[in-house]
Amino acid sequence: MQSRSDPHRPRPPPHRAPASRARADPLTAAGSRRRTEALLLVFVVAIATLGHASAGLAMNDELPPNLAGFTISMALLSLVGHLGVRRFAARADPLVLPLAMLLTGLGLVLLHRLDQGYIERYGADANAPGQLLWTVVGVAACLVVLGLLRDHRLLQRFIYITMAAALVLLIAPAFFGADTYGAKRWIILFGFSLQPGEFVKIMIAVFFAGYLVVHRDSLALTGRKVLGVRLPPMRQLGPIVTVWIVSMLVLVFERDLGTSLIFFGVFVVMLYVATERTGWIACGLVMASIGAFVVGSTEPHVQARVAAWLEPLSYYRENRPAGVASDQSAQALFSFGTGGVSGTGLGLGHPELIKFAGRSDFILTTVGEELGLAGVMAVLLLYALLVQRGLRMALGARDPFGKLLAVGLASALALQVFVVAGGVTGLIPLTGKALPFLAKGGSSLLANWIMVALLLRISDSAERQREADALGPAETAITPPAAQPRAGAGAG
Repeated sequence: MQSRSDPHRPRPPPHRAPASRARADPLTAAGSRRRTEALLLVFVVAIATLGHASAGLAMNDELPPNLAGFTISMALLSLVGHLGVRRFAARADPLVLPLAMLLTGLGLVLLHRLDQGYIERYGADANAPGQLLWTVVGVAACLVVLGLLRDHRLLQRFIYITMAAALVLLIAPAFFGADTYGAKRWIILFGFSLQPGEFVKIMIAVFFAGYLVVHRDSLALTGRKVLGVRLPPMRQLGPIVTVWIVSMLVLVFERDLGTSLIFFGVFVVMLYVATERTGWIACGLVMASIGAFVVGSTEPHVQARVAAWLEPLSYYRENRPAGVASDQSAQALFSFGTGGVSGTGLGLGHPELIKFAGRSDFILTTVGEELGLAGVMAVLLLYALLVQRGLRMALGARDPFGKLLAVGLASALALQVFVVAGGVTGLIPLTGKALPFLAKGGSSLLANWIMVALLLRISDSAERQREADALGPAETAITPPAAQPRAGAGAG
């Protein structure tokens, strides 16, 4: 019988953990992301519920009668969205859905608060119930896109069809649209209004991503330097000139300054990201300046908005400039000034004085008046964080199409927030676009939730590819991406 100290005694082989266990377990990582998302959604529902209750107490000294229904609706929307993401995009970024849901919930709180003011002062209809219905439609569309589009690279096969459809939608309001509030950006169908420009921003991002993947080398490697800046060659200026002309046509015939700026801005940003050439930025700025000057000098509707931007208080003068027919810009400044740093309190201001636009592009003034500068900065930081997550997805994506598509979607969101917030604060002329997720508008809400679905899909695909690269070719050849690793599996 051998003793324990016998050097010739055979020893058992050292225990080696399977390779798939030695590294971080993909399923554990995915579960951690979804648990983080679920916890954040609980906070989202709590914040929205407290905001709605606070507004009701401030205005009526009692809780809103629909508080229970509002809370249940927000909870169900969050739960369904979370379960859908867990089922179809388990490895997606855990912050995107809570951020979108929080902005949507804050928008519903503000619309409920504004409805009472508009009903009491003007006898207007309530918009919050319709916005809640569109929220349901938007979340459902997000999950449908996630369920049907299992790989975002499939969109690359249909870029020219996508662009053709985008141009049809973009031009349609000029011929079949309704002239509302000075701009033709809506199509009226069967009693419902549709704003095609909200969907076009997604479609052009898809087209530009696919187009630039194919032509990025020819756009980046040729050209000559002028004053130290390498400008693109004339034969490659075709795409940017075409987009510039279309943008100007939209601005002239539809008088839609916001859509034109977003359309052209997204293309220039994506060009720069794809080619890393400042020449495209220089060309874009020059062409945008020329177009803005020409249209601003000839189009009366744009001239009126520029005049109101330069002298917002001129509406109250007896000899006010021609075309200045609204005091919205002045009332917005009064609203921000009244709010100060901390605001008057939710439900204690008078944002309805801005009239009809207080529930659309001027809804940010409600935040400024009742939540103050602190509230405005918090809302803008939420948008900034959502844009940052989109850019982070672009860095993590392994395929060029996914990178450019994430950049395009994030840029479209950032540009829309900029033109709306800049317009109501007096930084730039008013554009009339809706503030994403926050403002009233079914088309805007639906389009933005589809954008969220695409970002989630890109994030999920990027994370799956990263995990596959970490496992190595030997294991990825044995374990399919969608299969769950069995206990004890691995190279061992």
